[in-house]
Amino acid sequence: MKKLLSLGIESTAHTFGAGVVTNEGEILANEKSVYTPKKGSGIIPHDAAEHHKKVGLQVVEDALKKAKLNINNIDFISVSAGPGLAPCLKVGMDVVKKLANENKKSIVAVNHCIAHIEIGKLTTKYKDPIVLYTSGGNTQVIAFTEGKYRIFGETQDVPIGNAIDTLSREIGLPQSYGPNFDISAKSGKYIDMPYVVKGMDLSFSGMVTDALKKFKSGNSVEDICYSFQETAFAMLTEVTERALAHTGKSEVLIVGGVAASKRMQEMIGTMCGERGAKMFVVPKEYSGDNGAMIAWTGLLSKQFIRPANLDIRPRWRTDEVEISWLKQKS
Repeated sequence: MKKLLSLGIESTAHTFGAGVVTNEGEILANEKSVYTPKKGSGIIPHDAAEHHKKVGLQVVEDALKKAKLNINNIDFISVSAGPGLAPCLKVGMDVVKKLANENKKSIVAVNHCIAHIEIGKLTTKYKDPIVLYTSGGNTQVIAFTEGKYRIFGETQDVPIGNAIDTLSREIGLPQSYGPNFDISAKSGKYIDMPYVVKGMDLSFSGMVTDALKKFKSGNSVEDICYSFQETAFAMLTEVTERALAHTGKSEVLIVGGVAASKRMQEMIGTMCGERGAKMFVVPKEYSGDNGAMIAWTGLLSKQFIRPANLDIRPRWRTDEVEISWLKQKS
């Protein structure tokens, strides 16, 4: 069988990434350039898009060079079509259309959330896990059933990564927010925070508001970080445990940028140990947004479209995608 090569393009938010992957799961390249907002500011979609315009083609060139290939060696191009920030998605779409038209390549439109799941499964070798997907833009508890990745629980407002970033900025932590939040939390003491689980869904916006009030009333940065982390991760652990119990599955896979948090790994790992389940975390290189996950998911999907038919889908949900490459267990 001929080895297929997919070039993957990621541009849903702050990262423009390009990766090259084979249909045998070999990751040949995974290059990226990350837009960094101004100090004290969150991501500004227009500014992130301008960053992507400046670096996009160079990142693609770097990925091909790393893989020791040229565009003619690539069989098709995979692109993250959504969900994400529309201005950023459009830049990725424009880059892919240009490359596809100039080099006569087919395109596969990939769902960004599905790609996080599939790169996690590829790199950990897990087959049928409960997926805890935690990132700046998404927080979902997911499992494959009846032909789709079904969402068993999710945030009803802001995602956990966004909540941590917002709180970090307001209490004066330096970038990168996630690692610095973890460091500050290590020396904190617990103070009460709202614990908001509604059935299988979660809410973090009220927690951020409450944490900021407590900070402004004199509680230390360390206590705020520790208390927020312990409460939010306990909420995520509870919902993940319920999904394990409901589905009868025996594996938990943590993906997305917040997967890198050691404390969350500890809490989920303890829960899995008590239930006799296995836990694994996507490797850090692939936990954030990246092109390799898009390239790999395109190889799984192979739903080819012409460049003229490619469009962005900023609100494309995980459970809207038909997962044709997986078979349901009997």
